[in-house]
This record gives sequence, structure tokens and C-alpha cells, in this order.
Amino acid sequence: MRLILYTKSGCHLCEGLQEKLEQIVQTGSFPSLELEVRDITSCEEWFGVYQYEVPVVFLVNRQDAKDAKGREQPIPRPSPRASVQQLEQMLRKYV
Repeated sequence: MRLILYTKSGCHLCEGLQEKLEQIVQTGSFPSLELEVRDITSCEEWFGVYQYEVPVVFLVNRQDAKDAKGREQPIPRPSPRASVQQLEQMLRKYV
């Protein structure tokens, strides 16, 4: 499984969420979980879609890897005040 985090530089909400997600991945709470960070300023299409929405998180299930469009499932944005443990609990609902 892979998480995709759409972000942009200078976004404090993005930086905080990225830090927490990296902690979750590093602790091994979800052994097969990887984090991919996508800067929306590097792609015009991403910027057009997410410029007012970042941070945005999607879950990609490897079982659906053959279908690139149908495999990304959006995950609700967690509260910036959510702890790493609270974020882990939220992710368990989707993983």
C-alpha cells in the first residue's frame, strides 16, 4: 500500500502532516505502507486541482495497480492537531 500526499512548499499544514505520516511509515505500524510526496507546483495539472486543497492524501492499493485511475482512494484530511497515534487510528479505517 502507498499513501500519496499532495503538498506545496511553505504550507505548514502540509509539512506537519508529512512529518506525522513519515513517523508512521518509519515505525512500521503498517509494514507494507510507503509514502509518496507530490509537490503540486511541479505539475500544472496537480496545481490546478489542488491549489486550494492541500494537503490532500490518497491511498493506493497495490492490488489495483493495473488500473492507474481507479486505484487512488481519497482519505479525509485529518485535523492539524491530530497526534501521530490518532492519525494511525484513522488510517486503520482505510488500510
